[in-house]
Amino acid sequence: MLKLLIRYIKFLGTSVVGTIVETLVLWLFSDHVFTKGYWGEYVISPLIAFQCSIAVNFAISYMYVWKDRKAEIVNARIRRIVRQFAVYNLSGLAVFIFRLGLLLIVEKFTGWDVVICNLAAMCISGIINFIISNYVIFRK
Repeated sequence: MLKLLIRYIKFLGTSVVGTIVETLVLWLFSDHVFTKGYWGEYVISPLIAFQCSIAVNFAISYMYVWKDRKAEIVNARIRRIVRQFAVYNLSGLAVFIFRLGLLLIVEKFTGWDVVICNLAAMCISGIINFIISNYVIFRK
């Protein structure tokens, strides 16, 4: 149980880095690229920002959080990394769709800026992300 708690704390640190990347990219796209239109600001910008954070989070998760679960043989490692990234991206996309729904609900009821709505939705969806990562993507 202690090992799982330590891994979760590492995951939270990784999530902070991903959140910073995602928030910066979201701010850049929503305020400077898709400045006109609901879909660009509240759907396309979060999707682009999310994909950037997925790449950063996967790299840190693979090399730091679940480093003890890496394949030892180089060819097997490459295949496993590609497969893990694909599954990580798909599961992240499912969590993203859930989070996007939360973002839109928070925006509808509060009228807050997209960045604040996204941060609120991230807090809720983070636990789901850890469970999927620990028990599916980076399983022993």
